[in-house]
Amino acid sequence: MALTLEQIRDDIAESLGEDPADIPLDENLLDHGLDSVRIMALLGGWRRDHDVRADFADLAERPSVEAWAPLLGVS
Repeated sequence: MALTLEQIRDDIAESLGEDPADIPLDENLLDHGLDSVRIMALLGGWRRDHDVRADFADLAERPSVEAWAPLLGVS
């Protein structure tokens, strides 16, 4: 099952205890409280559930939903 932009946003929001509507697509997620531990947990779930091949370093380098989408296989 392919990962969607909406699912990425929902998963991030859940990790942060936020509403998905409050998660911007183009802003740095670190500014919204996402940290390396949460990124690793999200990535682990996406790898398990969606066969994602992205590396932690790639996500940490550009922490925004918009930047992550192509790395996570969302077109």
